[in-house]
Amino acid sequence: MSDEKIRLGGMALPNGVLVHGPRSWACAIRRTDGTIQVAAEEKRFLAAQVKQPFLRGPARLAESLAFLPRLRKLLPEARFPFERPAVLAAMLGSAVVIKTVHDSDRVGVAAQELLNGVLSVAPAALALRGSELAAYHGAEHISIGTYEHGRQREKEHERCGSHLLGPLLATGAVGNVLAARAPERWRAPARAAAQLVALGASTEIFGWMTRHPENRIARALAKPGHELQHRLATAEPTAEQLEVAEAALRACLELEQRDGADRAA
Repeated sequence: MSDEKIRLGGMALPNGVLVHGPRSWACAIRRTDGTIQVAAEEKRFLAAQVKQPFLRGPARLAESLAFLPRLRKLLPEARFPFERPAVLAAMLGSAVVIKTVHDSDRVGVAAQELLNGVLSVAPAALALRGSELAAYHGAEHISIGTYEHGRQREKEHERCGSHLLGPLLATGAVGNVLAARAPERWRAPARAAAQLVALGASTEIFGWMTRHPENRIARALAKPGHELQHRLATAEPTAEQLEVAEAALRACLELEQRDGADRAA
């Protein structure tokens, strides 16, 4: 068996951890009776098939969301972060404030877009405020990071999606400022196109950041996400929460290694 590490991603749930690799995903949750339940399957959509720059980022996002309905079917007790009523209320409130800011003539376009970017993060920040979710987020990082580096790691991870915050704020603001200059009838489609381009550009920048972590620009772009991750998005997990994360990691790796063995045969 090869000693090469498999590139993994993950997502924390309020009651468990999801781990996914290039071809498979696995989720483990702590049930209300205290037992651990695990579900794992191969992915049906693979973002690795998309090679074009600026498209592969949105494809990776689509891949990470495509199996969530299947996860819900296999693990009905799994709870997702954005199901909390307070988070839905925050999403609605952010949308109202963003609309008000856009309709205001007292705020410059560049300031509007920067404020909109910050407001759009509010629901995610609220979702992460729950101690269980933040602790499972820390457990996800520790389990994946320890596997990747071969030694015990801390609750922060260098590839956490929070590090997309800096690039997204920058590219989204620039894209929307340019879209605001379009004729009135084309402004809405221009904004939609700008958001898609911003997502693609952000993931390309994020990939560059992970390859050049010591670069000053990379460190500056990672700073907002690192602070969010360090101060709000993660907490030290309990041994029981780490046990759940390890169960998800093992199940995902078993599928990935089995698939690799089948392709090599």
